This record gives sequence, structure tokens and C-alpha cells, in this order.
Amino acid sequence: MTEDPEDMSRLIAAVARVQDVDAFEKLFRHFGPRVKAYMMRHTGNLQTAEELMQETMMLVWNKAALFDPDKGNASTWIFTIARNSFISAYRKQNRPEFDPNDPAFVPDDIEPADVEFQNRQEAERVRTALKELPEEQRELVQRSFFGDVSHSDLAEEYGLPLGTVKSRIRMAIAKLRKSLGER
Repeated sequence: MTEDPEDMSRLIAAVARVQDVDAFEKLFRHFGPRVKAYMMRHTGNLQTAEELMQETMMLVWNKAALFDPDKGNASTWIFTIARNSFISAYRKQNRPEFDPNDPAFVPDDIEPADVEFQNRQEAERVRTALKELPEEQRELVQRSFFGDVSHSDLAEEYGLPLGTVKSRIRMAIAKLRKSLGER
């Protein structure tokens, strides 16, 4: 059977309209060996080439309604499907194996109860110390450290000179250290 683009387009249209098995058989007989040869060149493995050819032809059967002869001929459409099938198979084959010991998948160790209790106590001490600061210092420290706002943005937001913002934060940190018993 010689490849007449119009005949091939009509065969695909028949498969799309009424799932014409005879039309698909003609497409399969014509393109099957060609797709298989294409896959052999890319994979170098007869069994893989055969599987990818069958997968390609099944996609032709299932997606025949998507074929648009105005956008290209049947051969181009089928070989695009074949190329995409090969790429998908290649990606699946070369995907790294799942490593259950990968640090990204290993849950963090659970902290012992005494460490967790100590951390909560420390956090409460910091909260209490922050409450003891004058309001203008407390706001700047909280926005700077917990809100991740830059000193220059704080100066602009509060309408203060940058030096004043930095001085208030420095004084607040000194008071916090003294209150928490740090040097």
C-alpha cells in the first residue's frame, strides 16, 4: 500500500467517526512496521521497539478524533505520537529510584519530652521579656525579627530616621539580654 496522505487522513477519520476496524488495520499494516523501525533506531532493543510501536498505534486508535488534516498529514501526526511515546518511556526508564533513606524523606527525630518542655519554657521567657519592653521598641523588634522587615522599611513605615530605628532595636536587644540573663 502506497502512502497517499488523503487516503491516510480518510482512514484516521473513519477510525475517529465510527471506530472502523478495517481502516485501523490498514493504518496499522502501513505504519506499524515504520514506527517499529523508528523505535528500533532509538532504543536498539527489539522488544522495547515492539512495545512502543503497539503503544503508539493504540494511541492512534484512541486519539483519532484529535487528528486535524489541516494541521499536517497523517504520517507526521503518527510519528509525533511515536516520538512522544519514546520520550515518555525514556523518562520513566531513567527516573531515579526512590531512596527511602534520602534525608528529604526521613522524618526528623522526635525531641525528647524534656527538651521540648525546656524549649517551651524558653519561648515563654522570651515572650515575657518582650512584653516588658517599651511599646516602640517591642514593635520594632517583633517586626524586624519575627516579621522579617528590614530596618530601612521600618524607618519608612514608622516615619523615623534609620538611625533611630537601629538605636531602638539595639537598646531593646540589650534589655532582652539582661532580662534573659545572657551576656
